[in-house]
Amino acid sequence: MQNPIKQFQGTIKKSAVLLAAIGLSASVAVAQPQSAAPDMQKLQQMMGQQISLMKPELQQKVKALSPQTKKLLLQIYGQHTRHSNKVTLRQVMHEVLSDYNSMVTGVLTDNSEQAADSARRLANHRIPIGGLVPYLDLKFVNDEGLSALAGFNDAVEGNAKRLAAAADEGDMIKASALVGDITQGCFSCHSIFRGVPGKSALLR
Repeated sequence: MQNPIKQFQGTIKKSAVLLAAIGLSASVAVAQPQSAAPDMQKLQQMMGQQISLMKPELQQKVKALSPQTKKLLLQIYGQHTRHSNKVTLRQVMHEVLSDYNSMVTGVLTDNSEQAADSARRLANHRIPIGGLVPYLDLKFVNDEGLSALAGFNDAVEGNAKRLAAAADEGDMIKASALVGDITQGCFSCHSIFRGVPGKSALLR
């Protein structure tokens, strides 16, 4: 079976070529605007709290990550304003699915406000208890495995933000074109997060 990380990276490369061919690569490459820079000290404290919830075998893996990978995790967490100390990733995905369905309904019914609001909620989904790492198989908790998160994040949340912006402008054709990219990103992300849903066995 093909390595899901390499498979996703290949998909990203193919998508980049396609986007360039239709003249959209520039919009994808533009950095997403941030309303305010995240408080890195608070994010580091939050990550420390997450690590304290992890079982020893996962703690060792996380502490062995490179500074670049830890920075990537902090950057991803910093894009989210909702962090939970109760809900699991499975519950977060139920919320994401509701927002996804509402977003698609807005696109299909030409309701730009519903589409935009739902897409933004999807992009700003909750971070579950313990963060994202405990819901991965241990074999992916390393620098190579976690490097894929950047691509997943842009494919799903980045495109959701682009869809919201398009809907705000009333360009529902562009918004509808992004639905497929978001869906593909979801499937690719599930390739490393998929498993028996529920509570993580790597949290205390």
